[in-house]
Amino acid sequence: MLVGSMDTSATSIEWTLSELLKNPRVMKKLQMELESVVGMERKVEESDLEKLEYLDMVIKESLRLHPVVPLLIPHQSREDCMVGEFFIPKDSMLIVNAWAIMRDPSAWREAEKFWPERFEGSSIDVRGRDFQLLPFGSGRRSCPGMQLGLTVVRLTVAQLVHCFDWKLPNHVLADQLDMTEKFGLTMPRENHLFAIPSYRLSPERDY
Repeated sequence: MLVGSMDTSATSIEWTLSELLKNPRVMKKLQMELESVVGMERKVEESDLEKLEYLDMVIKESLRLHPVVPLLIPHQSREDCMVGEFFIPKDSMLIVNAWAIMRDPSAWREAEKFWPERFEGSSIDVRGRDFQLLPFGSGRRSCPGMQLGLTVVRLTVAQLVHCFDWKLPNHVLADQLDMTEKFGLTMPRENHLFAIPSYRLSPERDY
């Protein structure tokens, strides 16, 4: 789980920061939540995460648009079965296109838009119970490192957003940020994100 979570967690963090830089309104709203819950005198602790509701929405929306494993792990049918109108013969190899499911306009309003507020008041989560949101798969074949990965991604994103203000280099505007994907077994950015941080916490009180 530790080895498998390193690359995937780093990719999720990079995509989330990319979307926050591309959407300054969302970045500001998340920073305001962190200021309210954590304050400007200390860094984020793991115990703070359950109180950060907007952070949870931001992570969900990032995983929806940028699933780290877009085709999930291959499945195999153990017996003949019907899925909707389709007959699946025994021993068929099945590939689930989670990327397409989570951008399906019949399941999501403005499916291509990064809009964390779509989860406000919603019971949809990332644990595989809601089939329109499957970044970790579902059922017995879902990712065993899901909870570890979610904790790492939430805490790292919260820490980076709370401790620093960020801007793009070379006077690049937010809407000009390259969001090209590199397709493979995992789906990182085609080019790594470059951004300039500036410290924003109260230096005399932080630890």
